[in-house]
Amino acid sequence: MLTVLEDCRISPPPATVGERTLPLTFFDIMWLLHFPIHQLFFYELPHPKPHFIQTIVPIIRHSLSITLQHYFPFASNLIVFTDSNHSNVPKKPEIRHVEGDSVVLRIAESGLDFDDLVGNHPRACDKFYPLVPPLGRVAKVSNFLAIPLFAVQVTFFENRGISIGITNHHVLCDASTKYDFLKAWTSMARHGTDELLLAKGCLPSYDRPIKYPDSLDEIFMNQRGVETLNQEFQPPELVDLPSKVRATFILTKEKINLFKKWVLAELPTLGYISSFSVACAYIWSCIAKSRTEIHERKSEDELERFVCQANLRSRMDPPVPETYFGNCVGPCTAITKSMMLSGNKGFLIAVESLGKAISETVKNKEGVLKKAELCYEMLFITPEKISTKIGVAGTPKLKIYDVDFGWGKPKKYETISIDCNGSISLNAGKESPEDFEIGLSLPAKQMDAFVTIFNNGLDDSFSLSN
Repeated sequence: MLTVLEDCRISPPPATVGERTLPLTFFDIMWLLHFPIHQLFFYELPHPKPHFIQTIVPIIRHSLSITLQHYFPFASNLIVFTDSNHSNVPKKPEIRHVEGDSVVLRIAESGLDFDDLVGNHPRACDKFYPLVPPLGRVAKVSNFLAIPLFAVQVTFFENRGISIGITNHHVLCDASTKYDFLKAWTSMARHGTDELLLAKGCLPSYDRPIKYPDSLDEIFMNQRGVETLNQEFQPPELVDLPSKVRATFILTKEKINLFKKWVLAELPTLGYISSFSVACAYIWSCIAKSRTEIHERKSEDELERFVCQANLRSRMDPPVPETYFGNCVGPCTAITKSMMLSGNKGFLIAVESLGKAISETVKNKEGVLKKAELCYEMLFITPEKISTKIGVAGTPKLKIYDVDFGWGKPKKYETISIDCNGSISLNAGKESPEDFEIGLSLPAKQMDAFVTIFNNGLDDSFSLSN
């Protein structure tokens, strides 16, 4: 269902970047073994193929090249050293750009049903995989690996629209930096020049002001599995999951406020409550109940872990610039018994647990640095008693539906990589940024149960709040 029309490479304009390196911090290194992040934007463009080839593709090529001039790490490689530098501690990886480095841009054509793909209803997960690009092959040099960090694919749907798929290694950056990159890229595409970007003075900051002991780097460089980054390493690719479907759910501002009103009445002493914590808690409890509905019962001792990320830029001491390039997020981790989550008070239990976890992270400026080793454990190590782990991709603070290349806002946005680990996506809504758009990827039978539980819960919230 996919025809590749062209694979080309896009570099920054000649002699604009040269040879540059960007050191990694422990905020970056902790994602060294994480699977790539896959995102997909759909745009309605009812044009024939010649218009796509002659008009759309040149805009994408030119604007991407100019943007890479200012965001050079996207066109760079992750350099992983395969020797230990004559010590027991592996040499710290770095992001490196040399003249001629480039991003793979794939131009393709699809015969899939555009209108089906952009729906909110359950759709087979593997339909989307051809629309996002692989990161590309790792280059092997004598004492290091050069791992690509970013790739783009633009796919044409005859007389219906296009999709823009992007894939990046998580070591490259977090959601905040990637959104800044997308804003810059779309500005270039709309205006054809970087003059507006330069005038606003919002270029990325490549300084590394975060101070911490060198021992933290050693902790993450010695993490379990780093030894697999050897001469045989290649980035993992999406694999077909024929039993799983993805669906999108909308929590409107009105519904979220009803939930908050209910929570305040039931938990008047709860110290932290936000639209985000309420939305996450509701989804978490609905997922737990959907497992019970399909008879995937958990023992009384089994635990569930819910992890979301807090942007720490303004919370560091001293704060780092909002334009800081890279990863600067810390985990907020809530752990609760599975049986309690699936019970009648599962939502309130989830709200309380998440509220405490988020509050502890955002109020403690030094906590992440003092407990950095725990950051890795909370994100990637799953104790035996924790049977289920759910994470959150995205944030409603970034208006993902403002990613406009000049032909209007996206018709639909999808985070494809949530298929890989049972995470959910949570972003600002398309119709209103105060609404939340939640993406889920579940086995088909469980998704059917989730839809019923989710909708019934919305009805209950209205009756309980009146």
